[in-house]
Amino acid sequence: LPHFESLREQLQQLERSGIVLQELEVQVTALRGTYRQAADGLHAQRQKTAAALGKKVTAVMQELGMPGGRFVIEVDTADAERFTPNGTDRIEFMVTANKGQPLKPLAKVASGGELSRISLAIQVIAAQATAIPSMIFDEVDAGIGGGVAEIVGRRLRTLGERRQVLCVTHLPQVASQAHQHLRVSKDTQAKTTVTLIEALDR
Repeated sequence: LPHFESLREQLQQLERSGIVLQELEVQVTALRGTYRQAADGLHAQRQKTAAALGKKVTAVMQELGMPGGRFVIEVDTADAERFTPNGTDRIEFMVTANKGQPLKPLAKVASGGELSRISLAIQVIAAQATAIPSMIFDEVDAGIGGGVAEIVGRRLRTLGERRQVLCVTHLPQVASQAHQHLRVSKDTQAKTTVTLIEALDR
């Protein structure tokens, strides 16, 4: 008798399989519609935010010694059927550091010093909405000097008012804005070289 009941239950499931499939297809269609609606809303918000952020970062870049620089965030929906947890968008940071040059992907055109300054520009703008406790900038002042270096120093100091900022620099205009100075040096003894870090007083 138990075997008979088991077989009968399996037969019922097989007979209902077409109905179950239709029910699942209806659910999938509904979920696709819900997802697309959410993805479209996210896409619109991203485009709006990307345009505003791009303008703000561009303004700070120009203050930091890139007078012809531009920063643009491209938000494209390459494939509307490509569903991911983060929506259907493809996002790319585009930049030009010099006036008259075309926008290209950030990773392909910026030098080390330019990347540092662009990063600083982004952090200056984003700092108002983030709570990152520590930031490290390595030679953010590469290739600049004079008044621009002073501006970089002031921007770093502003960031340092609400979080810890560590900056490797060779410029007095930048170093003068710091609350604490550490001198890093190398010492070669016999067959070994050691790095020394010394806290400086006034």
